[in-house]
Amino acid sequence: MTNAPQNDVEEIVLAVPAMSCSHCEAAVTSAVGMVAGVTRVDVDLATKLVVVTGRGVVRDAVVAAIDEAGYEAGEP
Repeated sequence: MTNAPQNDVEEIVLAVPAMSCSHCEAAVTSAVGMVAGVTRVDVDLATKLVVVTGRGVVRDAVVAAIDEAGYEAGEP
């Protein structure tokens, strides 16, 4: 038996090189958390990566939210 997809849950991984502190983490987490469909945001300051999980999440909307928070997002 194979594992079925979890109701179309998607994961988006973005690099945000300018993140360096807990304030950065909180700002990005808050901004991305408000994007439609996002159910989870994980920020890793050591790797400068943001992992976004959700249903029907639009990648461009996540990038725009990070930009509006004052950070630039790109490919990991």
